[in-house]
Amino acid sequence: MDRFLARVIRPAILYRAALLCAVLALLPVTALSQVYKYTDEDGVVHYTNIKPRSERQYATLNFPCYASDPDCRAVDWEQVPLKTTLFDDEISRASARYAVDESLIRAIIHAESAYQSEARSPKGAQGLMQLMPEVQQELEVLDPYHPESNIDGGTYHLSRMLTLFDGDMDLAAAAYNAGEGAVQRHGGIPPYAETREYVRRIRILYRRYSAARS
Repeated sequence: MDRFLARVIRPAILYRAALLCAVLALLPVTALSQVYKYTDEDGVVHYTNIKPRSERQYATLNFPCYASDPDCRAVDWEQVPLKTTLFDDEISRASARYAVDESLIRAIIHAESAYQSEARSPKGAQGLMQLMPEVQQELEVLDPYHPESNIDGGTYHLSRMLTLFDGDMDLAAAAYNAGEGAVQRHGGIPPYAETREYVRRIRILYRRYSAARS
């Protein structure tokens, strides 16, 4: 699709998450999609993949590669810019509460959503740590798009996977992606292309975030 422009109701009643997901579903798939947001003279909010003219004020929204997106396997995770300060307080609190390395939390967030708190994957995972609805319900995460709630719930879920697999980060990451049952059935990282790529991504990002903190 060469061009897409969505006109929606005024901002006061804009449901951001649902709209952004609809926009993304219609945009071309790229390693990191850019969507531009601006408000016109009538107060109507627009989302488009075409950069607005320079005299118009607009915001640029970056959307992540999802683990299920095969195009994201071409991304050079050794080179993508790290985000070492975003959500510092939320990550620090969750790390201390559940005894999970901050660098691992950041690696999961980066791999899952590229730090986009409103991200929603094609499979229905939501927020920074891409919690599925059934996991949200189990963990009592009331608002998956609220950064602190999402990070707290996602870190707790990750801590359970680490405990279950005796601190093995690769297996915990595989379980975070494919479910602990799949890891147990296969006696290790499941032979799914998505999961193997996800574990590789986490290894790289964890190493880089750890180095950045040292």
